[in-house]
Amino acid sequence: MAVLVTGGAGYIGSHMAWRLLDAGERVVVLDSLEGGHAWSVPPAARFVQGDVADGQALARALDLAGEPVDAVLHFAGSVSVPESVERPEKYYRNNTCATLALVEGCRAAGIANVIFSSTAAVYGEVGSDPVDESAPALPTSPYGTSKLMSERMLADIAGAHSLRCGVLRYFNVAGADPQGRTGHSTRGAGHLLKVACEAALGLRDGLTIHGTDYPTRDGTAERDFIHVTDLVEAHYLALQQLRAGDAGFTLNCGYGRGYTVLETIGAVKRLSGSDFPVHTGPRRPGDIASVIADNRQILARLGWAPVHDDIDTIAAHALAWERKLLQRSES
Repeated sequence: MAVLVTGGAGYIGSHMAWRLLDAGERVVVLDSLEGGHAWSVPPAARFVQGDVADGQALARALDLAGEPVDAVLHFAGSVSVPESVERPEKYYRNNTCATLALVEGCRAAGIANVIFSSTAAVYGEVGSDPVDESAPALPTSPYGTSKLMSERMLADIAGAHSLRCGVLRYFNVAGADPQGRTGHSTRGAGHLLKVACEAALGLRDGLTIHGTDYPTRDGTAERDFIHVTDLVEAHYLALQQLRAGDAGFTLNCGYGRGYTVLETIGAVKRLSGSDFPVHTGPRRPGDIASVIADNRQILARLGWAPVHDDIDTIAAHALAWERKLLQRSES
């Protein structure tokens, strides 16, 4: 059997493709390359450039697999909270409508297992205590709402048909492959740790902290950062769970503790030796003060055992990848 990875030329999807190949799986990647790069796709994976909502592109990917595809890991989509406030139509089209089209195509092809890339943004403003999966979903941005709509749509489809669906709600994904094979390469990405690493290497004129008046220990927003390698391991375990017959689940993917923006910037400065400029600005629409995972369910249900739960480790891997990207651009 083969596995289809949508968005497999992007940040998380490329890590997932490597993890699957490491496990001996046959992998086919479908990616539009709007935010990803063809060179991010592992050489051993088969690649089709196309949109997940395009039935013909999906058919080409399934044919290229060379054997039946039994699972789809769906990473393709748009992920910026501020952009979603400015361009909500893009997020409902790329995240919700495209997911519906993909799942309809999967059902028609007889694919039984779907793992959906969701987000802690579905919870909205939850306070400083860890949030579990039973908490009310009250997103504060079109990004979070588009993902929540997709979750509910998938649950309805799975309930009506023979579809097993695993939903993983990411907290703040960061870091890069410890072996240096892939990392966060999206052009103009606004993720805090990537921006800080770029500033440390002189690729940006510092960075701006958006909001210093949050009810946190230092006034800056607090996030539960999860290393991308631990995240894709959770996906691999989720895939095995579905293949074993689990009907489906919705699980948080986080470490259960957080770091503030200032603490994260401090880690990058300490590891890089660069005291880059840090500016302050107002809060951005859609941002929240704090979101920390209650991860007891994923630990128990999947037997997930994260190994990179340390901000210095996460930042060190991210810095190493940014240095590699810099060398690539200079060569």
